Amino acid sequence: MGYVFLMKLIRILLLRISLKLGYNYGNLLALWRLKMNVLTDRLKEILANPLYPIVILALFLLFLGFMKIKKTKITTRVMTQIAMSLAIAVILSFFRIIEMPQSGSVTPGDMVPIILIALIYGPELGLLTGFAFGIITLIISPSIVHPVQLLLDYPLAFMALGLAGYFKSNKYIATTVAIFGRFLCHFISGVVFFSSYAPVGESV
Repeated sequence: MGYVFLMKLIRILLLRISLKLGYNYGNLLALWRLKMNVLTDRLKEILANPLYPIVILALFLLFLGFMKIKKTKITTRVMTQIAMSLAIAVILSFFRIIEMPQSGSVTPGDMVPIILIALIYGPELGLLTGFAFGIITLIISPSIVHPVQLLLDYPLAFMALGLAGYFKSNKYIATTVAIFGRFLCHFISGVVFFSSYAPVGESV
């Protein structure tokens, strides 16, 4: 029942967003299929360096330990809502308003579902949702130059959105902290790591 509802919600959301942004629904489905077709190649690219999955696994195990200490409980209902939020965030991430020349983009609201989870269920589940979305983004559109850059640009950057859960009483402060946290991760990654790999004479 939950799966059918989720599929209907995704279909309706796809249709509404595509009409709003001037996309053809058929083209949108073709884009989705194309993304799925290259998924295997992207996974092979990530797994080509065994250090990358080890780094991600280590971070995930640390986070699980943190959640165990906090005694965070995840019910079936919460898992379903997290899955729905991730699906909506992934769909929104496909609509890119601005494409950056060295990877990265501006998208219409893919951070919103993660921030909402953090505000509703607290920072722990917000961090978990952000971690999951970071891994999904890594698989869909990887851009890796260093293991630490991988952590900053993907898991940590989106986990930062979960910080909104610490400021539930003020949604404006919560949203500001979450977005700034993500920006800070990308900024440090860009300055420290991409500057090291940029061609001589080219600014980052």
